[in-house]
Amino acid sequence: MKSLFLTFLACAVALAGEVRLGKAFTINEAIGIDKLTAAPEKYVGKVVQVKGTVRDVCRMMGCWMELADPESGKSIRIKVKDGEIKFPKEAIGKTATAEGKLAKVELTQEQAIAQAKHEAECNGRKFDPASITSAVTYYQIQGTGAVITE
Repeated sequence: MKSLFLTFLACAVALAGEVRLGKAFTINEAIGIDKLTAAPEKYVGKVVQVKGTVRDVCRMMGCWMELADPESGKSIRIKVKDGEIKFPKEAIGKTATAEGKLAKVELTQEQAIAQAKHEAECNGRKFDPASITSAVTYYQIQGTGAVITE
């Protein structure tokens, strides 16, 4: 009976054109990506929810996706622990809402080069280490849940 219910539930979600990943949301309203990226320090360490168009997804592990505001073009990365949630590469171009804690990430130049090289390898892209000339600071959401819609 439980198996039948789960099959029904999976079909209902698929028919609705919606894929739910990770934990249920704890916030009822998303903050604009442009607003979040304009003053990120205000939100560091806080749980936030954002909605946007999926611009990119980690091709190897599905451990991150980049959401962009369709009007401003501003974007934010949603990063999860490997294996915790797997963002599907088919989500690119679709709308997604994601929730998690905003984190400030500070990397030395060497760390930034290593991270960019790894990411390029995972996604089959070329990378020039000379393109990173200093330390890097960026903000990302440590994702706990997401909903991807058609």
